[in-house]
Amino acid sequence: MSRVCELTGKGPMSGNTVSHANNKSRRRFLPNLNDVTLISDVLGQSFKLRVSAAGLRTVDHRGGLDAFLAKAKDTELSDRALAIKKEIAKAQASA
Repeated sequence: MSRVCELTGKGPMSGNTVSHANNKSRRRFLPNLNDVTLISDVLGQSFKLRVSAAGLRTVDHRGGLDAFLAKAKDTELSDRALAIKKEIAKAQASA
């Protein structure tokens, strides 16, 4: 399981751990990923995704999964999220 947010594309970053004596050693900053179930209003279906805490706040801010995916760039989304986005667009076009 990769450590990448399925909605925002946020992944591990690298940097330095700096001691009190100013010694530097390399470290990784991992995103705060959570397994969440998000519900699509258009499809009436729930989806399990691995999302960062910041991504989850953004989903709430934009008004839910459907609104988030409508604005999201395809390059940032995972394959599963992209498939959900296409299903939602298809359902909205037919309705």
